[in-house]
This record gives sequence, structure tokens and C-alpha cells, in this order.
Amino acid sequence: MAALRDIKNKISAVKKTRQITRAMNMVAAAKLRGVQEKAERFKPYAGKFADVLRSVSAGVDPEIHPLLAQPESVETVALILLTADRGLCGSFNMNLITKAERFIKEQTQAGRQVLLYTVGRKGRDYFRRRKVEIAQDLSGVMNVVDFDLAVQVARLGLNAFLGGQAQEVHLIYSRFASMASFVPTAEKMLPISPEAAAEGEAGGASEYLIEPSAEEILVDLLPRYINVRVYNALLQTATSEQAARMAAMDNATKNCKEMINNLTLLYNKARQSAITAELMDIVGGAEALKQG
Repeated sequence: MAALRDIKNKISAVKKTRQITRAMNMVAAAKLRGVQEKAERFKPYAGKFADVLRSVSAGVDPEIHPLLAQPESVETVALILLTADRGLCGSFNMNLITKAERFIKEQTQAGRQVLLYTVGRKGRDYFRRRKVEIAQDLSGVMNVVDFDLAVQVARLGLNAFLGGQAQEVHLIYSRFASMASFVPTAEKMLPISPEAAAEGEAGGASEYLIEPSAEEILVDLLPRYINVRVYNALLQTATSEQAARMAAMDNATKNCKEMINNLTLLYNKARQSAITAELMDIVGGAEALKQG
């Protein structure tokens, strides 16, 4: 009877776990809808912004703004890594961290130093456990992704670049391709190369009448462009995180159901064996009484 009680307790525990995973799946689905709508609404704006930047910067001397100036040599690279603050989303965080480790290894082999900036608790905790120096981290901020956060993250790269601490700034984030595909992506954020940055964002270049001048407009436009790129990356990463968590919780719920079925079958077999044993004892006792 003790074995039957243990199996029954296990079934009860797995049922409670299934309730939790099902609830987390529903929460992730609700959050996914919200952040996905944000990303879809923002995408046309980001594309048009890149198109305008490409057209305005055509023929402009790169020396007019420090964000356009290409360095003669690169000794230090700043890397901004976006991860989630929470787990329970499958391999989502680990894929981003692996991408960052590979990037750091490549830069180190090329003789460059890497300044690591982490946004999200999971990336920070991983590299701290491995004694990797982190220049600065932003944790507990990925639950609500807004433009203010994008400005804050962009400022990490801008300060490192304009302060001369790094000659290049790169960003690693998760590009949302579909509900089943989240691609860890590395992009060079600084210095800005308008033609490369706008590639694939919009169709052909448009012509604009510019006042007062392209140079003066670019001075105001370039820092905003960095904020737009970071905000897009944050939205893509947040969308990927919720989709990954939704899929992970769905798989966990299915696994719980399968485990309950297996435990129920085991419980029924054990119960049948116990009943058979009791019947055998009764029959044996009756036979003994007859012989006596």
C-alpha cells in the first residue's frame, strides 16, 4: 500500500506542475501578442528611417560626424548582448550566449580586446559565473520593452564609442523569423555605415528636398538612428523570448500529460497486483480452514 500511496502522490504533483506550465503558456501567449504587435507596427518606421538616412547621407563627407568616421585601426570592440531576465524558455538564452562567446573568441584571436555589456539577467549571470569581466550590465529591464529602454541601451554603445573606449560597437540580439525560428544575430552598430545599414530595409532610394542642409540634418538624425536600431533589436528579442517560452511550456505540458498517463497505468497495475495478492491470501486461508 505504501507503493500505491507514493505513485498517487507523484500523480498529484505532476498534475499541479501541469497546471503551472499551462498557466505560463497562456501568460507567454498574451505577452507575445502584445510585443509582436509593437514590433510589426514599428517595422515600417524603422525601414523608412533607414531609407531616409541612406538618401540624406549620399555624397556627404563621413568626417562631418564622429558616428560616421571609420577608424584607421580597431583595438577594442564593445559588445552589447541582449538576453532575457528569466529562464524557462528552452535554449533561447543559451543560443544568444553561445553567439556572444563565439564573437568574443573571434575578436580575441584577431588581437582585439572586447568590452562586454549585458542587457538581461541571464547573460550577466552566465558570464559572471565564468569570471568574465562585464563593463556594465542592465538587469531586470526586459520585462517591459519601450523606447526609453532603447535609449538607455544605445547610450552604452555611444558612450564607449564617443569616449574612445572602443573603435567599434556590435549588438547581439535574437531576430524573430517565425514562431519556431529565432535567429541569434550579430550586427555592427558603430561606426554607422548608412548604405550597409539600410540594405534590404526598403526598395530604391528616394530623392528628398533638404533644408537647411544634409549635414545639419544628419547631425540630429544619426543618434536617433542608433536608438531606432536598438529598439528594433529589443522588440525582436522580446518577441523571440515569449515565443520560445510559449513553445517550452507547451512541450512541458504535453510531457506532464504523458507522465500522468504512465503513472496512472503503473498505479492501476500495482493496485491490481495488490488486489490479486489479497485474494490469494483469502483463498489460501480458506483452503487451510477446510483441511483443518
